Amino acid sequence: MLIIDSKDCENIDKALKKYKKKFEKAKILLQLRERQSFTKPSIRRRTQVLKAVYKQQVATGKFD
Repeated sequence: MLIIDSKDCENIDKALKKYKKKFEKAKILLQLRERQSFTKPSIRRRTQVLKAVYKQQVATGKFD
């Protein structure tokens, strides 16, 4: 649960902006999307390895 401390004289737009910033930093939306479907640990690990290989190829310039 996100709690925003706002002063009495503070504009509602500023409070909303603070809330949005906190919401994004908490990565709540990413967690919800991740929980929508289950991915097996082996598949998750395979995608991590493939991403690492791709990043390494791009860094060395071998990927066209």
